[in-house]
Amino acid sequence: MKINSVVQKNFYILLCVAMLSTSFIAPVSAASAATMKVNIIEYDPFPAQIGEYVDVSVKIENVGYGRADAVSLKMEPEYPFSLDSQNNAVEFIGILSPEDAAVHEYRLYVDENSKVGTGTVDVYYQIYTGGSWYKSSFDLKVGSNTFDSKGTIELRGISCDPVVFMPGDVGTVSFTLANTATESSVTIDDVDYDTNARVQSGVLKGVEGIDVTSDSYVGSGVIGPGDSISLSYNVDISDDIEDGTYYLELSMVGNSHAYNSNWRIPVKVDSSAIKVIPSKPLILTNGEGTFEFDVANMHPNTLSSVSVRLVSDELDFSPEEYFVGSMDSDELFTIEVDAKSDIQESSVPVTITVDYRNGINEHNTEVAVRELKLVNEAEGNSGNLATVGIGLAVLLGIPAVIFMKRRKQNN
Repeated sequence: MKINSVVQKNFYILLCVAMLSTSFIAPVSAASAATMKVNIIEYDPFPAQIGEYVDVSVKIENVGYGRADAVSLKMEPEYPFSLDSQNNAVEFIGILSPEDAAVHEYRLYVDENSKVGTGTVDVYYQIYTGGSWYKSSFDLKVGSNTFDSKGTIELRGISCDPVVFMPGDVGTVSFTLANTATESSVTIDDVDYDTNARVQSGVLKGVEGIDVTSDSYVGSGVIGPGDSISLSYNVDISDDIEDGTYYLELSMVGNSHAYNSNWRIPVKVDSSAIKVIPSKPLILTNGEGTFEFDVANMHPNTLSSVSVRLVSDELDFSPEEYFVGSMDSDELFTIEVDAKSDIQESSVPVTITVDYRNGINEHNTEVAVRELKLVNEAEGNSGNLATVGIGLAVLLGIPAVIFMKRRKQNN
């Protein structure tokens, strides 16, 4: 009995240890479902200048479906780059939920003895404290953007296609950069300079609701006095953006730092479009009728390929789709649509839909649902005066022949 008691005691001890061990098993972390994407979205100046500092913006984004609770970034540059301070190498970001992103700026120094070319920086990230570091490498251009030319760049001819965007649209933003100089040279403090201009880079930055999807412009060609270059950038408008005017930031590197420029590029968004308004009561008499609608373009710019359709399961329409074509802003167009039906209901719903294009963007909109009234009217008896006269003569007892004869004499 004593041995059995010892065995039983040991069994209970082992059971408690097993239960405690089970209770300490860590649940699967959401970080295992977090996926990070790292990019260098900008560095200024561009290219990085020999013997100067360059600011590098690193973006880290959670593109997975799990939350990362302790995200950190680490920068390890290679020659000719070095951190302004090793204390700034690691940056704790913290929590990044799915589709969230963070941007951190590192400041690097470009060695004064480096040569024109490219240099590499390594960016590491970890998603939880004590976890593994994951590495991404990026090349930064090293050069000199200082020239003795004195040409000055001016921004001209800003345009958008379409002129005014709608939510969900894609399109382009275009503009011209022109050298305002009129002479081939200029003398400053008894020193002659050429008046050429250079656009070494042009970076167009989006704002919330508007993404710039084109690569930044990079070039080193010479723009002579009075000459210009035209640049275009593709943009993507979000579906849930609000109406208004938004300003994209254009940053340009010119002949030197003294000739760098920043401009605000306006982009307009307006969700108003086509309206279809009945100009007569929507009544179908004895199963047939003609409806009349006013089609109005409420958008600030021209819309193309405009067509109107009436949709109902109980009615047949002719034409099935009324093609209007191109409509200027505030233009009004009147259309007529014939309808037929053999049903007996007193009213039926009719859906009015419109197709149109804003630039290259196709839109399909349900503009209204209207109630159509169906009326049945009995056809009345018709007759001419002679028939009425004969009827009266019969009722009065006068021969119809005499009645007709008197009429002829009177004529």
